[in-house]
Amino acid sequence: MHDLTIHIGYAFTDASLLDQAMSHRSWCAEHDNAASNERLEFLGDAVVGWAVAELVYRRYPDLPEGQLTNLRKAVVNAIALAEAARSIDLGLHLKLGRGEQSTAGQDKPSILSDAFEALVGAVFLDGGAGAAASVVARLLGPRLDVAHEQLAVLDEKSRLQELVAARGEGAPLYTVRSHGPDHAQRFFATAVVEGVVLGTGEGSSKKAAERAAAAEACERIAVVESPVSG
Repeated sequence: MHDLTIHIGYAFTDASLLDQAMSHRSWCAEHDNAASNERLEFLGDAVVGWAVAELVYRRYPDLPEGQLTNLRKAVVNAIALAEAARSIDLGLHLKLGRGEQSTAGQDKPSILSDAFEALVGAVFLDGGAGAAASVVARLLGPRLDVAHEQLAVLDEKSRLQELVAARGEGAPLYTVRSHGPDHAQRFFATAVVEGVVLGTGEGSSKKAAERAAAAEACERIAVVESPVSG
């Protein structure tokens, strides 16, 4: 399992913990006295939740509690953890019973997410909280950044949606064009409400450009609707 330890960036002192983390109950049922990864999964579930909570708290100091919760949920769920497991080819190292092997159990989201948590639990027992937190940050940190960008896009676009709805207008429409080579494209978005261009924006991705256009549209509406002083 040397490739797996390279992927996670951690070398076990007690290799039996890694072996147990990869042992699914279906395999253990066919091998007397073999311990499954279920207890490690139980521990890892708590460790992953704690590590991600601390990571989002420190990485995004300006976000309110509700958005921190949304970010944590975006990566601490069976689908996201299974994707993280696939990114390190975790399924190749799982020990499965014949029945699970015959039904591609090594790629089932439930089995992969459970094994991911068991792996983190094993790292926690072997190397402590710091080692486990480092593994979680390494494997889930990039997914947090993506989730944060999507959250920001949703916030800006949702805000514009609410503003135009309050004015009795139809939903905003976005048009996006790109410019430049594939490796350095820039995206340009336009936010249109009732046929009127209310905002434009650009960014390194389609979502970033739409967010910028929505933000400008929100500002324009706020200026139009703000009372004139004096």
